[in-house]
Amino acid sequence: MQIDYDPDRISYKNLLDIFWSSHDPTIQSWSRQYGAAIFYHDDYQNKLALETSDNLAATLTSEIMTAITPFTEFYLAEDYHQKHALQYSYDYLQEFKAMYFSFNDIISSTAAARVNGYLGGYGTLKNLHAELVSYGLSVKANEHLFDFVKASNRYQCKGSGACSL
Repeated sequence: MQIDYDPDRISYKNLLDIFWSSHDPTIQSWSRQYGAAIFYHDDYQNKLALETSDNLAATLTSEIMTAITPFTEFYLAEDYHQKHALQYSYDYLQEFKAMYFSFNDIISSTAAARVNGYLGGYGTLKNLHAELVSYGLSVKANEHLFDFVKASNRYQCKGSGACSL
């Protein structure tokens, strides 16, 4: 995946920390297509990627297999890899298909990406509550998504446990 980020909100170092903690860097990928890698854009990113890799390696007993290589070109994955959780949620996918001209437009949609993340078990109920109406979904879909996230074992509401939309 390619990440566009605002360095005023999150640093490249923080992104690297998240990356290293989000996978097992000691496992050899079974194919180049699905391999874990850091593609750096400049000397600073290369230096920081190597430093964080070296720091992690000092704490491990196995060799780090995650590649660190210069960025050359980015390719989007095939459609069947895009918005995976959303594609398996028929009702939400139909709502986005009604909003967008093509599946490529859904792929590029921030709203579709956010809903896909929540359907995949990521995000907080507090953030969902703050941004839900911005997705352009029907009232029924909004309520269902809110209930889905609320019911997840990962999320708890404050106080008595009561949450409302």
